Amino acid sequence: MQPTDIARDLVREFTSAGFTSDSIAAHLGPDAMEALFRGEPGAVLEACGDSRLSGLIRFFLVREKMTAEELSEHLPARLVLSLIDAAVVSPTPSGDLQIALDIRPHIIAGRDRFIFSDLDASMTDHVPGPDHVLGVGAASLSLLSATPLTPVESVLDLGTGSGVQALAQAQTAERVVATDVHERALTLADATMAGAGVDNVELRHGSWFEPVDGERFDRIVANPPFVVGLPEVGHVYRDSGLDLDGASELVVSSVPDYLAQNGSAFILGSWVHTSEQSWEQRVASWFPSSGVSAWVLQRDVVDPALYVSTWLKDESVDPRSADGIARTRHWLSHFRDEDVRAVGFGWIFIRDIGDAPTEVTTETLSQPFTDPLGPEVDEYFVRMEWLRETSISDVLGASYALRPGVAMEDVSLADAETGMGFAPEVKRITRTDGPRFSHEVDDAVAAIIAGLNPDGLPLRDIVSLWAASHGLDDDAEEALGHDAAGVVVDLIRHGFVLPADLISINS
Repeated sequence: MQPTDIARDLVREFTSAGFTSDSIAAHLGPDAMEALFRGEPGAVLEACGDSRLSGLIRFFLVREKMTAEELSEHLPARLVLSLIDAAVVSPTPSGDLQIALDIRPHIIAGRDRFIFSDLDASMTDHVPGPDHVLGVGAASLSLLSATPLTPVESVLDLGTGSGVQALAQAQTAERVVATDVHERALTLADATMAGAGVDNVELRHGSWFEPVDGERFDRIVANPPFVVGLPEVGHVYRDSGLDLDGASELVVSSVPDYLAQNGSAFILGSWVHTSEQSWEQRVASWFPSSGVSAWVLQRDVVDPALYVSTWLKDESVDPRSADGIARTRHWLSHFRDEDVRAVGFGWIFIRDIGDAPTEVTTETLSQPFTDPLGPEVDEYFVRMEWLRETSISDVLGASYALRPGVAMEDVSLADAETGMGFAPEVKRITRTDGPRFSHEVDDAVAAIIAGLNPDGLPLRDIVSLWAASHGLDDDAEEALGHDAAGVVVDLIRHGFVLPADLISINS
């Protein structure tokens, strides 16, 4: 018997017992929930009582051993036997039962879902093996937040693992193809889908894009094994066997061949920084010369030593141990030989644009933000399409709206020259939604964008009024108009300013 065979019955019992994300949080309280996230079982057990929900928390989340009779107080006896047959629950040498898989509720795309994956080291002294199938981790949550849930016909989830991304996309796509090179991952993903009652996800086994050769998709999501390291596979969920950032390069360079017309891809990736090449140049070289618009956002940059220690701890290797020291030195030696000065991590978004020349925008997001990135990415590509089809003259001839929620701030610093009062330092506009972009502007730009109105004057006339009020001659006015158009293009790209015709389309 496979986990898939009992997934639906198990999830039905979980739901009837209130073993859901919100109910567990309410049952345990905020302090015990924080302890659960930190991996402190004692504090969680102290918050549990004798109820059925407490029993399920103790067994499935804290991994407390129980006798078959004790577990049968919380689940039907026939289901307990099925769990044993499916190796979801395993007997201990003492005759007790213990959970053998990680099955827990998560809010996926706004709904309670149960993800079937392998046990991690969060609650017990457990070292994930080479065939470990990851559950819902920080990387998968990051990709979830960055992928839209707008309706499409077809989705490819490349490297589905336990099925997290496919499960989210199944709610909005007519069909989802989820692939993985790891057969055990597909078995657990199948259980995840069965537990959710999802029947529009097709699971396929194979390496990289081989299972979908010749097919195209409206949306591609990929959380590939992107760890930057040696060309070997220690853990299948994170190591590609390709050298350095070869996995990210392979996915990014291949994705355009599998995108349908106007299709989009949402990818997690890593890249190296070297002394000879900027990370922006490196990632840009992965794209074809025509056919795609790409937006690459670097979220984190770490030095090689921190990067290596982080991933050693991920596989429960103590960097202070003899094995940890040896592996650290071997890994760092490889980085030194390849001139790796730092490793970057982030998102790579790609949109099919037909035969047009490829455009690649790379930037670093250092500011904190909590809003989901998916809606912003969808809108970004709409804004970029407008810019792609619009000349500078057309930019000056269009009317615009300032995005609701844009804040203007004037920053002054203590006047060091006079020794008293404050002197103006910078004027800045900041979005209070989405990725919280921020731009510094001068007084002229601030006045011009303050005059924008989707039903009002075009940008060219607003510039002319400002120029006239400040006594500028024709040449100075023309130069100001050219500069203003360039600034507005940047503000459109980051969503501060929205063309009036795009607003009418969206409304």
